Amino acid sequence: MTEVKVAAAQAFARADAFAARHPRALTGTVVGLLTGFAVTAFGIAPLAPDARDLPQRTLAELVQTNDLDAQLSALAEHQIGLSRSELTRSSDTVESLFKRLGAFDPAAAQFLRNDPLARRTLQGRAGKSVQLTADASGIVQTMVVRFPAEKAEQQATHFSRLSITREGKGFVSKLETAALQAQIRLGSGSIQSSLFAATDEARIPDAIASQMADMFSGEIDFHRELRKGDRFSVVYESMTADGENVSWDNFAGRLIAGEFINNGRTHSAVWFKDNATGKGNFYSFDGQSKRRAFLASPMEFSRVTSGFSMRFHPIHQTWRQHLGVDYGAPTGTPVRTVGDGSVEFAGWQNGFGNVVHVRHSGDRTTVYAHLSRIDVKKGQRIEQGQKVGAVGATGWATGPHLHFEFRVKGSHQDPRAIARASEAVTLPNYARTQFKQTVASVKTQLSVAQTMDGGVSGAD
Repeated sequence: MTEVKVAAAQAFARADAFAARHPRALTGTVVGLLTGFAVTAFGIAPLAPDARDLPQRTLAELVQTNDLDAQLSALAEHQIGLSRSELTRSSDTVESLFKRLGAFDPAAAQFLRNDPLARRTLQGRAGKSVQLTADASGIVQTMVVRFPAEKAEQQATHFSRLSITREGKGFVSKLETAALQAQIRLGSGSIQSSLFAATDEARIPDAIASQMADMFSGEIDFHRELRKGDRFSVVYESMTADGENVSWDNFAGRLIAGEFINNGRTHSAVWFKDNATGKGNFYSFDGQSKRRAFLASPMEFSRVTSGFSMRFHPIHQTWRQHLGVDYGAPTGTPVRTVGDGSVEFAGWQNGFGNVVHVRHSGDRTTVYAHLSRIDVKKGQRIEQGQKVGAVGATGWATGPHLHFEFRVKGSHQDPRAIARASEAVTLPNYARTQFKQTVASVKTQLSVAQTMDGGVSGAD
């Protein structure tokens, strides 16, 4: 009988331990067993040991606590680090940059002026990302400056990281080249006043907004046909540097897919790269190319200041037929060719100032005038979208802008009408299976983006 009691006690102990680990799972089962087998349980219960007969022990353990005064002293000595981020401006001095970053440190400012590497913070183009950590007194502890890679061939995949670290009473600087990381993002928004106001509200980069305008430029005139309440959704690749969004727009990423509802009509497109040729292009979901022989504009989306019509000439003070389109933009804004061709003329030409003429197939010519600089040479072959120069105010110009003309057999034509009527680039038949797979993937992502109430989120 004693052996039976011991076995029963051990069984109950194991059951009790198992019940403690799985209380919910066993509750219903135990209640059922106790109800259905009450008589049997009553017969076995006396075999269990009496809790009063079990040995009892008292355990005591000393808990060590740190001295309160030592803890207060350590807390008082702890330095709070304040971290802020800013973009450099063309007008910046070390003092103005530090002021925006909340730092006051003459020694750090002097280091930025004298150290060959640290001086790059404010040298060259503005728009560098600066992340600064300072203590509660504004004394700089670390600075990290991120900007495009110095080698042109690396700029699409890498970035420069300039680190400045306090060591003792001085500073140490280090310049590295690191890889950019791609992240897929979803975004959506609605038009209330302008395209860029809507994309700013949705926190979508300007570079992506410009690509979206290019993608749908053959179907939507973003200068004149936008309506309040128009909606858009996008899937795009965002480039990040150390987890931070890249601030320089030329390398901010690329648009993967988009949907735009303009005046009740839906337009959809996806970026697709042909693995055989290595070339990519935007296509509608049914495989029709969005790319035509000519772009609608020689600049990324901007403001039209004078269209193809009669106008009052600001210099000659007479009404004249305006044989082109003027685009208002700051001096230095890149100008691109609207189609493949060869440079017929590149130089100075009377009222046009610095001007480039590009000859295209079908006896068609485009003209880019008032440039501040010219980036191509006569006889050079160029591809659609390639830079030919930059906006300026040379020749007979009252302010910085681009004058653009489209001529067919010497006769001036409305550039936007020509772009819309130009022949489309077709999707090869062998690529259609891969294309359908790409479309199926982005449709799912766009569906998610459409549920967002204006804004951006990451996507797997």
